[in-house]
Amino acid sequence: MTLDVVSFGCRLNALDAATVKALARDAGVERAVVVNTCAVTSEAVSQARQTIRRLKREDPARRILVTGCAAQTRPADFAAMAEVDRVLGNEEKLSPAAWQATRAALDFGLGDSPKALVGDIMSVREMAPHLLDGAGESVEGHSRAFVQVQTGCDHRCTFCIIPYGRGNSRSVPMGAVVERVRALTEQGFGEVVLTGVDLTSYGADLPGAPRLGALVRTLLRHIPDLPRLRLSSIDSIEADGDLIRALAEEERLMPHLHLSLQAGDDLILKRMKRRHLRADAIRFCGEMRRLRPDMVFGADLIAGFPTETETQFRASLDLVDECGLTHLHVFPYSPRPGTPAARMPQVAGPLIRERAARLRAKGADALRRHLAGEIGTLRDVLAERGGIARTPGFTPVRLARPLAPGARAIVRIAGHDGTRLLAA
Repeated sequence: MTLDVVSFGCRLNALDAATVKALARDAGVERAVVVNTCAVTSEAVSQARQTIRRLKREDPARRILVTGCAAQTRPADFAAMAEVDRVLGNEEKLSPAAWQATRAALDFGLGDSPKALVGDIMSVREMAPHLLDGAGESVEGHSRAFVQVQTGCDHRCTFCIIPYGRGNSRSVPMGAVVERVRALTEQGFGEVVLTGVDLTSYGADLPGAPRLGALVRTLLRHIPDLPRLRLSSIDSIEADGDLIRALAEEERLMPHLHLSLQAGDDLILKRMKRRHLRADAIRFCGEMRRLRPDMVFGADLIAGFPTETETQFRASLDLVDECGLTHLHVFPYSPRPGTPAARMPQVAGPLIRERAARLRAKGADALRRHLAGEIGTLRDVLAERGGIARTPGFTPVRLARPLAPGARAIVRIAGHDGTRLLAA
């Protein structure tokens, strides 16, 4: 009998999907689809609801089980949907006992749990066991493995609902991370990516409070055969000295950082309750580029945050050039119920969309400049599927000759098509 998982949103949901499917199957859940939701925008929640309705129309006999951040933050809304058979919170979706109770309730009408089984995520103090035993990484072909070393967030940015979906910051002990990354290296993966909700808060909850830089240094020191190590999104204001030195000195640590910047105006940053100012972001990027000249930056930026004026928005546009950003993730502001920003004076929807389009256009121009600057260089690329590879700076390259996923090669960059490089 079929059992599928449909995931929305971030990499962490994708990492969870395989574990969720394995736990549900082990519990005997059959002819069901698990919808693993995202809560980061109202559009993401709407897409999940639309998908639930579509799945039920396509197969009325199939059970619909809902989990993820939107289920954690809005369990009653999903439980009220006639199409939904069960709602599981973010901690419960990783619990064998919760899946066993779910199967009993679905198949036999047994168990004492209600339709929504969603606990207090803020009371959770440790990482789920599946992250400790290494069953939670996701892979692309045989080239890259993702290892979640942290989840949750202790900060309370005024626009963000994610801490209420993922809970407070929790970290995987350093020894367990080393063991997992060593195993992946021995399996032949060409690159390991460390990921988390708030990656630079890694270790604060562990004995001795090790920082992310210490974890990175330990991995590179104890696993000499690890070909490439990469970081996912970081908060630059939290980057510790060890991490900065590792980025400057360790060739196996990839020269690519995706920064959680969000805005370029100081007043908007304060209203967002961010912990950095515009000058901090510019200073960090300049210093990192001085230490590692081949550093490539991506960034998250929000368009149309409440109270944002045209002048304040232009500060975000200008930040792209002043920080030398290349890969932008642009988010039109979306009010999330229960967050302080949702109660602030809102920017009109059409204006939010117009500003997001301008910011994306700015990002496209920045990417084209970066691509043009790569022409004529030699790059050590890691092959993915479909004839695509990635440079150390995470820029995609269309290969002239096929390479197996996970293979590495030195290629000369001959041109670009506006979105990716073209190898000679």
